Amino acid sequence: MSSTPNARRLSRRRRILALCAGSVGLVSAGLGSALLTSGTAQAQTELLNVSYDPTRELYKEINAAFIEEWKAKTGETVTIRAAHGGSGSQARTVIDGIPADVVTLGIPSDIDAISRISKKIPADWRTKLPNEGLPYTSTVVFLVRKGNPKGVKDWGDLVKPDVKVITPNPKTSAGGRWNFLAAWGYAYEKEGKNADKANAFVGQLYKQVPVLDTGARGSTVTFAQRGLGDVLPTWENEAYLVFDEFGRDKFDVVVPPTSIYAEPPVALVDANVDKKGTRRQAEAYLQFLYTDKAQAIFAKHHYRPIKREAAKPEHLAQLPELKLFKIEDLQGNWDDIQKKNFDNGGLFDQLSKPPQ
Repeated sequence: MSSTPNARRLSRRRRILALCAGSVGLVSAGLGSALLTSGTAQAQTELLNVSYDPTRELYKEINAAFIEEWKAKTGETVTIRAAHGGSGSQARTVIDGIPADVVTLGIPSDIDAISRISKKIPADWRTKLPNEGLPYTSTVVFLVRKGNPKGVKDWGDLVKPDVKVITPNPKTSAGGRWNFLAAWGYAYEKEGKNADKANAFVGQLYKQVPVLDTGARGSTVTFAQRGLGDVLPTWENEAYLVFDEFGRDKFDVVVPPTSIYAEPPVALVDANVDKKGTRRQAEAYLQFLYTDKAQAIFAKHHYRPIKREAAKPEHLAQLPELKLFKIEDLQGNWDDIQKKNFDNGGLFDQLSKPPQ
């Protein structure tokens, strides 16, 4: 008997909830319970990709494609395991010893942290792959309730008194940091490059956030399943995933005129691959991300490929043009950005302090 549309939709909802629940275990549980596996159990070589929250569906397809191609080229069967969670928390697991072969995280500062604290990744990791380790880019858009009842069109609407914003904690989530920086950059430009006014804008926005989940997927479920909030600033791909999982009859995607150029980088964990003897396979895996096949998969999953010509036109059509700014142009290098905004005592902590 074929399933009904309602049954299929319920199944999809259960899958996204299960995925979100699993992300909590990735930070605190042992390696065995934290990994999602693709490939065969009797592999000659096993790779571990430690990634950030919203890439679960993406890397399931990427991994299958690489496994097939590697087998055809070399005759070797490779298993790829993928661990997902808040990007900052995932970086900490690598620092603390999880044997990642590669990291595919949500923001450059997380890979910088692994390099600086553990020395497992060289400081010049950006030079090891094309496009400074960025096989794709993304941006932040708004997911709103159907019909957009609060009239959210741009970042300035997020501080209207009656608007509740759902966004993850920028201390643990790359998506949360991109949202924070996007809001700050919008206000900085709008207020004539006045940092104090930009700080005040972001402070007001976070007063209207009722809950801070640890990762982007958790915020997606809070908004879409639990029904909290009026607007979810989120990765572009995550907004469209809600359409796929929950249907288009409950939500709309609003693309603001201006948003941030989000940079989710990838890198080889040199110390681990040399210890495990997996350098050849792990390097090939990262190089595969720049192939036409992988680039087409990125676009299919609503990420912005660096080789647009490799994507199908119907997938590119779902990635609208908008004005994007780079936060580095406004705040300097990533060391400065991280320290100023998200380290202990930084701007987020200052804005989050309860009134005395």
